[in-house]
Amino acid sequence: MTTLNHPEQKTRPWTREQIRDARMADLAKLLEKRGHRLVETGGGNCLVPAFPGLIVKASYWRWPERNSSGNAIDFLVQVLGRSFHDTMTEITTP
Repeated sequence: MTTLNHPEQKTRPWTREQIRDARMADLAKLLEKRGHRLVETGGGNCLVPAFPGLIVKASYWRWPERNSSGNAIDFLVQVLGRSFHDTMTEITTP
């Protein structure tokens, strides 16, 4: 027997705690997991050569040339173009 896939079945309600934790996820580890090379510049800052001028530190990123910055969720959504749901799934899956 086949079950129909409804849009509401594809998304998962995320708790405030999960979203808070995802915002604070280690962005450098997420990028390395995706195969990006990071170059340490001191003080916990890293450059990401795939995105010239982008600086990552802990769960935070900033891209001065584009006047953009944010947390780990923002990076995957705004810079990589991922959906919020896909971003949360990626961050919360070990």
